[in-house]
Formats: sequence, C-alpha cells, structure tokens
Amino acid sequence: MRVLGMAMGILVLTQGACYGHAQQSQQAMPTGQLVREVVYNELHDHQGHGYWRYWIERRMQKETRLMDQVETAEGLVSRLSLSNGRPVSAEGQQEEQARLDHLLSSPGEKARHRREYAEDEKQIGRIVALLPDAFLFEYAGEENGCHRLRFRPNPNYSAHSFEARIFHAMSGELWVSATHKRLVRLDGRLVENVDFGYGILGRLYKDGWFRLERRQVSATDWKTERLEVHMSGRAMFFKTIAREMSETRGGFVPVPAGMNLTQGMMLLEQTETRAAVMTPTAFAQSR
Repeated sequence: MRVLGMAMGILVLTQGACYGHAQQSQQAMPTGQLVREVVYNELHDHQGHGYWRYWIERRMQKETRLMDQVETAEGLVSRLSLSNGRPVSAEGQQEEQARLDHLLSSPGEKARHRREYAEDEKQIGRIVALLPDAFLFEYAGEENGCHRLRFRPNPNYSAHSFEARIFHAMSGELWVSATHKRLVRLDGRLVENVDFGYGILGRLYKDGWFRLERRQVSATDWKTERLEVHMSGRAMFFKTIAREMSETRGGFVPVPAGMNLTQGMMLLEQTETRAAVMTPTAFAQSR
C-alpha cells in the first residue's frame, strides 16, 4: 500500500466496489478479530506486493495533474502528462526531463529517493497497524458483499506520535471485503480539534475528513483507487494551513518485479502516456 502525504500519512472487487456474497454466519465474528485479520492481510500485502504501472489524476487547490507512474524496487518513477487538462508546455517538458535526469544520474538523489520510499512504506504500515487498538468497532450491516463497520476512538488507547494523535481523533466507517477480508473503503472525520504543543505549534480543526477506496487488481494485489483529503488548521504564528487533495488512479498494468529506477523510466519512455491503459475519462464512464 502506498499513499498519503499529510501529517499522518493517511490511509473494491473489479469496478471499484465489493462483490461476492457475505455469509450471515461471518457476522458472528467479533469486530475486533475481523479488523485484526484485515490488518494482517494488509500488512502482508504491504510487505509482498507486486509492481504496477498506472495513471494518477491529482487535483490540488490550483492545478489538476495527470501522471504516468511505475513502481520499482527503488521507489516510484513518474512523468507528468497533462496539466489542467492540457499537454505540458515545452518549458515544462524540459523541467520534467531535468528532474528525471537528476534523479537517475545523482547517487545522492537516488539514495534520498530510496529513503523516502522506504519511510512512506513504513508510515502506511504504522497507520494501518493502529486500527485494532485505537478504535472501537461495531457492525453497521452488509453492503455489496462487504461488512460495513462503524468506528470511534478507543478511550483506553494512548497515542504516542503525531500520526497516532490525528488518526485517533477520528470516527467513521470501514468497509471490508467479506470474501477476502481486505480493506475496501475507509472514511474518517476529525471529531475534535487536534492541538500540537498545547495549540502553540499548531492545530487541525474539527470536521476535517478523508476517504480511501481500494480495488482488487489481481488475485493477490489490491491498490488504492481513490483518495480524498480535506483538512484545515493553523500552524505556528497563526498561519492558516489547508490540505485539499483529490486523487484517482486507474489503468493498472503489472510490470516486472525488481526493476530499478532507470529501467522504470525506460518503460515509461517505451509507450506514450496512457497508450496501454484506461484514460481517466474512460475510467469515469465505466463506474
């Protein structure tokens, strides 16, 4: 699992939904046990996932960017394809090529890229691992072959990091594939302000929210398909901060395992962006 920036790093079968038939007897499993099994499966995937190529459409506050991305053993390598729906300018292409050339030719930049990649992977694992202990869960019904669970902060849990404090301040809903016991959708909303340094260093405001949706792309692999992050607050000296981001991914195609960054870049250059994958427009029409 790879995703999410922000302070806590936040965290469907086939066409983005849960399919399969849930057996009523499965509901008898205690929610805590179910969530622990889901977390085990997610962390196992986190450690032994395959490698994929896909497009990413990322909407920020002032720009929409479409990128073609390849996963490699040394981290992600991506190339910008469209900006605000338009081809990248000649100047933008030069800047993009310079960025990639620097990444591939500089040992120091490669090392930094690998460190950041590894830390992203660990951060996601830490967040997912919090679920069983940081929250209390209850069944909220069945939906398209998924167990739907509501969660709220566990008052007996003590958060020991900024990530954990933000995550633990949330309530929301979790959808779990009844067939595969995999995370399909996670919705969270801050139920209270989160202060840092007793509010002196900063604060995230109540009612900020995120949504994560995942889909099955192979017999064993699930990938993030949609991510929404909408948070606001203030930093030291009352500077207003905002995190508004919407990200959609699609056109997942497996690539060889063990590629390095140079090989990943060569793969991107072999075909035109999105030539072998579904475009965002076609993806939206298929939903």
